[in-house]
Amino acid sequence: ETTVVEVGDVIVKPSPFRKSVESPISARIISIQEIELNPGGNRDISRVIQSFPGVAPTPAFRNDVIVRGGGPNENRFFIDNVEIPYLNHFSTQGSSGGPTGIINVDFVRSVDFLSGAFPASRGNALSSVMDFTMIDGNREKRSLRATVGASDLGLTFNGPAGERSSLIVSARRSYLQFLFGAIGLPFLPTYTDFQFKYKVKFDQKNELTVLGIGAKDDFRLNLDANETEYQRYILGYIPTQEQYSYTVGAVYRHFRSNGSDMFVLSRNYLNNTQFKYLNNDDSNPDNKTYDYQSGEGDIRLRYERTVVWPNSLRVSYGAGTEMSRYRNDTFRQFFGGGGLETELYNSNLVFFKYAAFGQVSRAFMDEKLKLSFGLRTDANPYSSVMANPLTQISPRLSASYALNSLVNLNFNVGRYYQLPPYTSLGLKNNAGNYINKQNELKYLAADHLVGGVEIIPDERLQFTLEGFYKFYSDYPFSVADQVPLSTKSAGYGVFGNEALVSTAEGRAYGLELMGRARDLEGLNMVFSYTFVRSEFEGTDGEFIPTAWDNRHLLSVTATKSIGKSWDAGFRWRYVGGAPYTPFDADRSSYINAWNVTGQGYLDYSRFNSERLKGFSQLDLRIDKQFYFDKWSLMLYVDVQNVYNFKADQPDILVLQTDADGAALINPLDPERYLLKYIDAEAGTVLPTIGIIIEI
Repeated sequence: ETTVVEVGDVIVKPSPFRKSVESPISARIISIQEIELNPGGNRDISRVIQSFPGVAPTPAFRNDVIVRGGGPNENRFFIDNVEIPYLNHFSTQGSSGGPTGIINVDFVRSVDFLSGAFPASRGNALSSVMDFTMIDGNREKRSLRATVGASDLGLTFNGPAGERSSLIVSARRSYLQFLFGAIGLPFLPTYTDFQFKYKVKFDQKNELTVLGIGAKDDFRLNLDANETEYQRYILGYIPTQEQYSYTVGAVYRHFRSNGSDMFVLSRNYLNNTQFKYLNNDDSNPDNKTYDYQSGEGDIRLRYERTVVWPNSLRVSYGAGTEMSRYRNDTFRQFFGGGGLETELYNSNLVFFKYAAFGQVSRAFMDEKLKLSFGLRTDANPYSSVMANPLTQISPRLSASYALNSLVNLNFNVGRYYQLPPYTSLGLKNNAGNYINKQNELKYLAADHLVGGVEIIPDERLQFTLEGFYKFYSDYPFSVADQVPLSTKSAGYGVFGNEALVSTAEGRAYGLELMGRARDLEGLNMVFSYTFVRSEFEGTDGEFIPTAWDNRHLLSVTATKSIGKSWDAGFRWRYVGGAPYTPFDADRSSYINAWNVTGQGYLDYSRFNSERLKGFSQLDLRIDKQFYFDKWSLMLYVDVQNVYNFKADQPDILVLQTDADGAALINPLDPERYLLKYIDAEAGTVLPTIGIIIEI
């Protein structure tokens, strides 16, 4: 007799703590819920990852990714396997920072964040790799989402684009310029961005994804906001800036019974224009002190093949090539050893890069021991050293051993290489020579050693303890300032456009502790503590702390679902004080020196000799959802720095002025201004209201 038993729906969810055999350590999967509900994150992934171990918070209005004591230029980002070099609006050329992200999280399904153990297919990174997995468009019905966020208005369309295809597309426009103008800030940023993803499944074995992301940014000065000394200081040195960037790519995948083939073709470009006039007076061309026009772009082609055998052997390999172009027209006045000088050059650098990589992974001892070995090489003809692929051989080995069903021991060792920024490669002197090509600039190198233990007592709980050590070699060293390039702050300008030699060495090491809960009775929580040291060798052979040497990073983030339609959360963090370099007041006081920069010069003979006090911050967030027959409404309130903590900042060197605002000249030396120090402004309560409507 046959018995029929009815069962309810079975929901299969992947483990939130799953990891690959290639990257068994230093890997975190961040869900869209964690991104959208993160207190203080404002739906920006660069801020969300600051809740995780090894990631240092950045100053207000900055989105630099600082991982395990590495610089903000040491990270790489991918969207559905397409590399995106520019993650932020008003991007710092030569680095990765900026004030706000360009990725619309309406597209994001999850983010794989790697602070070590990079697979061989991911090159050109020394500190972290972020892989964004985007949602596919809805092939069944159309929807429209309108968003009022912390700084912009957005509109997203999602729906079918044919019988086998789907499309999701969005556009956003900032309103920061109105807020900043209303509260009297001396600068008015305006940005627009777009994003799209089109996917077609030809059949069960073949699919094509076409995606794109881009931004248009304008940074103007608010010359009417000049009442305070701090406002006048900002107006005196920040240039006017116009920038646009984009990445478009196509990913074709063919699935086999035992693996897959993937072809990735993409194009990215950044155009950056900046200029500055003395006293912001452009009525006289002779007042121009800075005029910078630059563009950089790549055409990339990459092939990857993955094969999996029944005996748990997994092999992946591939190759890639890129055509890169960097152009630059620069006029810059600067104060050198001989007084006022002018830098004037034009660059048009075109070269090809190529890479080959492979990785072999296998499980042993009834799946208890998992090993993965990868090998990669990168090369290009910029210099004789870079042209030799054997010079950039990059091996890596990962291991994971299950002591029992709850505890894993994880390990990785590897060497990683990264190309210097195009701003360094394309720099010319006034004679028209590529300075850093003559200096035989090399790939940056970092050796990683990571070990740790992972405990998963429940499918919703994870505890990890990891120790890491990174040794840097062949790092660019500033000829003019006699300090490693990495230790300089990128700011909002251009990073790396100076004469360099590949002689710097450094190290970053530390310990990370994390406890994480995912959907534990409606609770999501991340507790993380990091002890980190970041140092580079000075000219005297002694190690000097970098700007990222915060030493102690502590963060607690928690969100809780309350009932069916409420969420509430908080994030509290403590960050140890960072080193800083004091001003050279003597050099800064020269009239010609001050006029061409509008700010003080750092005294690199006392490089990072001072240290700020630590700071803490509490952020709160409440979300409420309303569901109707054909539409939904989501509201949130986010308050950053609830108890209005005033972070310690270096004092600012400014001009002394008379009652009319004119700069005072030193009566004892008519070639110098009179200067003074004022307190820096840092830290305020920042409330935000958000509205999301979906139809």
